[in-house]
Amino acid sequence: MAETITAARPYARAAYRYAKEHDLLDAWSDMLAFLAAVVRDPQVRALLDSPSLTAQRRAALLEQLAADHVAPGGANFLRLLAEYRRLGIVPEIGRLFEQLRADDEGVVEAEIISARRPRKADVERITAALRARLGREVRVTTRVDGSLVGGAVVRAGDLVIDGSVRGRLKQLASALTR
Repeated sequence: MAETITAARPYARAAYRYAKEHDLLDAWSDMLAFLAAVVRDPQVRALLDSPSLTAQRRAALLEQLAADHVAPGGANFLRLLAEYRRLGIVPEIGRLFEQLRADDEGVVEAEIISARRPRKADVERITAALRARLGREVRVTTRVDGSLVGGAVVRAGDLVIDGSVRGRLKQLASALTR
């Protein structure tokens, strides 16, 4: 994972810089999100990993699959990624691109992971608390993870607040083994 982020970071920065300079942030966000979904598809992944395809053919294949979503400058970006065998990290490039965009716009992406679907009032309360603590606008997504047993985990940037039953049980087990 760390290697993927390290490899993706310069591409994400270059893509973000280009998109911002050309006022194409929305188009590039859309393109990278779509390409990430395409690259994650097992059949597409098998084609991209095929040693019989040249870099140009890989780029052309992705460009064809994402024809309606390729932003201005996107075809060149795909060819560059294909040339350096980096098409597989498009999902990470997209994630880092969105992170750069959120930072630039003063927004923090937060995720609430809970054992059950959270109530709207709880999400609003957590969002307001994060906004106050971080001093920035907060965009929240929610996800259900039954393995938490109860409670929730909140992630916002580097901040992680684990209020789950599973997390508390791990803390208790750790304290008992000391």
